[in-house]
Amino acid sequence: MKRDLVVKNAAQCIAAGSKSFAAASRLFQAPTRESAMMLYAWCRHCDDTIDGQNLGFGQRESAQWDGLRRLDKLENLTRLAIAGTPTDHPVFMGLAEVIQRHDIPGHYPLEHLAGYRMDVEHTSYNSLGMLLAYCWRVAGVVGVMMSLVMGRRDAATLDRASDLGMAFQLTNIARDVVEDATVNRVYLPREWLLEEGIHFTAQILDSQKRAALGRVATRLVDAADPYYLSASHGIGALPLRSAWSVATAHGVYRNIGRNVKSHGACAWDQRIASSPAVKLWFVASGAAIALAAQMHRPCPRSAMLWTRPL
Repeated sequence: MKRDLVVKNAAQCIAAGSKSFAAASRLFQAPTRESAMMLYAWCRHCDDTIDGQNLGFGQRESAQWDGLRRLDKLENLTRLAIAGTPTDHPVFMGLAEVIQRHDIPGHYPLEHLAGYRMDVEHTSYNSLGMLLAYCWRVAGVVGVMMSLVMGRRDAATLDRASDLGMAFQLTNIARDVVEDATVNRVYLPREWLLEEGIHFTAQILDSQKRAALGRVATRLVDAADPYYLSASHGIGALPLRSAWSVATAHGVYRNIGRNVKSHGACAWDQRIASSPAVKLWFVASGAAIALAAQMHRPCPRSAMLWTRPL
């Protein structure tokens, strides 16, 4: 009965917290979908705890000491889950099961939490390279763990999974730059902002700077494209149902980035998201991509891409 509640909690979490990922996850085979939901629930809980929000909404700024306190608690609870002795919190019970079921090395969840430490410590990202290191921790490593959930452990596939997670994160940053700035978080490379005459966080919120901000966001969307391309070459290595799900998510998120780019200065007038009809299109096209990927040898991964350290 307790396990049923863990799975139910995870399903409710993904349904409310990420409609895009929820749609793609339905394409997994049942055991994979269950693990993916439990892993997502842990990631969502960590993000919400650090940001003082609920299912990704209502983000607020907090004092650094308070963020560090909450992060320390998350790390302690996560270490217990890694050791197979979680508390009775459904999120950490689910994480413990995913780690045991798929033999996920404990350093991956801890690396993810290291990304939140960068948030709490208000790390500044002067260059794209510095930002990519952050993207690895908060999203690339999640892609790696998802690959393990899908049963693929070879280094080449893990590299492609990391690339997809990083592409997702770059897209999210471009879409959410104004929302992040309201709580004094800036992820866009500062050298890019300075080139556009944006010197202070407050200027990101200035409507007079929206055209300049749109150009910076466009650069970030363009920077994500090579990672999306690299990730697409890893789809054929996955089981067919998993490949279908990943191809769908790939299409949905890349489309969000393209919409940010096409909207330019108006990209933050309202939150950009994919409509149900657009998602259905990517579900259908994802099936075709997954089938085609099974029959093609992937191109070598570009040496110019940022490479995961773990």
